[in-house]
Amino acid sequence: MKVYLQATELTRRVGDKTLFQGISLGIGEGQRVGLIAQNGTGKTTLLNILAGVDEPDGGEVVLRSGIKVGYLSQTPHFPDGMTVMDACFWHACQDRNDTEEALDLEVRSKQILGKLKIGDTSRKMSVLSGGQVKRVALANVLLQNPDLLILDEPTNHLDLEMIEWLEGYLGRQCITLLMVTHDRYFLDRVCNVILEMDDQTLYTYRGNYAYYLEKRQERIDNARAEIARANNLYRTELEWMRSTPQARSHKARYREEAFYELEKKAKRHIEEDKLRLQVNSTYIGSKIFEAEYVSKSFPAGEGREELVILKDFYYNFSRYEKMGIVGNNGTGKSTFLKLLLGLVAPDSGRFVIGETVKFGYFSQEPMQVDENMKVIDAVRRVAEYVDLGGGKHLTAMQFLQHFMFTPLQQQNYIYKLSGGERRRLQLCTVLMQNPNFLILDEPTNDMDIVTLQILEQYLQDFKGCVIIVSHDRYFMDKVVDHLLVFQGNGQVKDFPGNYTQFRESEKLLEKTENGKRKTENGRAEVKTENSSPSASGKPRLTEKKRKLTFKERQEYEQLEKDIETLEQEKTAIEEALSSGTISVDEITAMSKRLPLLNDELDEKSMRWLELSEFA
Repeated sequence: MKVYLQATELTRRVGDKTLFQGISLGIGEGQRVGLIAQNGTGKTTLLNILAGVDEPDGGEVVLRSGIKVGYLSQTPHFPDGMTVMDACFWHACQDRNDTEEALDLEVRSKQILGKLKIGDTSRKMSVLSGGQVKRVALANVLLQNPDLLILDEPTNHLDLEMIEWLEGYLGRQCITLLMVTHDRYFLDRVCNVILEMDDQTLYTYRGNYAYYLEKRQERIDNARAEIARANNLYRTELEWMRSTPQARSHKARYREEAFYELEKKAKRHIEEDKLRLQVNSTYIGSKIFEAEYVSKSFPAGEGREELVILKDFYYNFSRYEKMGIVGNNGTGKSTFLKLLLGLVAPDSGRFVIGETVKFGYFSQEPMQVDENMKVIDAVRRVAEYVDLGGGKHLTAMQFLQHFMFTPLQQQNYIYKLSGGERRRLQLCTVLMQNPNFLILDEPTNDMDIVTLQILEQYLQDFKGCVIIVSHDRYFMDKVVDHLLVFQGNGQVKDFPGNYTQFRESEKLLEKTENGKRKTENGRAEVKTENSSPSASGKPRLTEKKRKLTFKERQEYEQLEKDIETLEQEKTAIEEALSSGTISVDEITAMSKRLPLLNDELDEKSMRWLELSEFA
């Protein structure tokens, strides 16, 4: 295997903080590497160094001669005055005067931009939103056809449909890849090597994310066993070291040296699994909220059609409900949250909110806070402690520790925090308000996987209501019990299940529709063939056609009845699956019945087609 990139003894410090020290790694041809680490440990800094954008304080990075690197940063920038198409060609086309290359690139760019839902390629980059700029930058780096592709949070600002497309695209390409992402399904399906940065050390796992979880736990268990053995021996050796010099003068000097090495091992700290944090949220009554035939749209503007968000939407939210909202970008998911919170007024209808409801809103926008304030002070401004019930409570400092802010980090000024650490702090300020109804808009953006696991546990145990807008499929599967699917043009579908169950249901319906169309097309072809004239234009009266026997005629008539009955049953199941009114158990039963029904229908339809030739 050819080595594309080799990094040796890399060290990087920011002020008095050491992000990483003496780490080495290599990336070989065909490897798809995922990098995992907590926020603030230098993931983005490491990618910048490997991509040649930044320099390490120590160590070196060596690229194989002739290797082309494509890098998607978290916050990409383009030169002023560029259009979308110019940005796609940037670094991607060596010679704009080469007509054949330019035409090929233009066709490919329009295909990729179409998948990423960027329409007008003549628009200036300066008028695009941050999410749109990131998608154009993703298209640009894919069009460069690099030998080594480095991606920093590529799924940010992509909707679920785009993420699934990118997942498939990277899976089909013969490409060498290094990426940072919090999307665990994406990691599992794309990567074949996982690198973990932990305690300034880099660990390598040669497998996907599921393999990493298994082997990481083995590593931690082994480390704990080693520390336990070291502690037992340390206590014995400590007694000897504390004895008088005369008592140990006959001992070899190497034993003293070994003692100090042993002491280092014994004092190593392995992060323990955190206890599940069960916060006693404010009491919430049986009346939560009711959306009474709400409509909302935005009028057509320059280069934009009318955008319909809701059309006579009715929903009665239940107590302790945990709902996910999914849909393509631009279908109005965030607007729906703002309508519920009263930040945007509906065109008609209303939201009736229960008297005991206390919202906690975690928005996509960064929190407004004095950056010269310390982390602990920002949280104490919200509350000094959080109630756990039963007379127990956590102080602000203890609560921050649960969300991975050490006592030392809590004394940091906010301006020193990384983007992910700021999002984590913003989340803490929302949760410290002790709400009983959490509304989270893309909470997984810029969060590390460890924080997401803590948040998942918190939400699973949360004694209140939750609405989540997220493109993180794994997160949604772990937390929500049903979905609102925004389909565009004011259409909202209620689905009783998580995201994976919804996608399985959609694929099943699509497969059923395809089978139905094939059957209908087959019947139409048979009828056309039976009624078509010969090549001379005269009916085929001279050709003697075999007729059905008595038994075949009976079978043919019975098949028509059976097919009609099966199609009615299939229609009923499809309508039930789409209605959003059935239980999860019923969904499971129907999902098992539907493929069997399709197989039976296909078999009978094929036999009907055979007999129909002689009917």
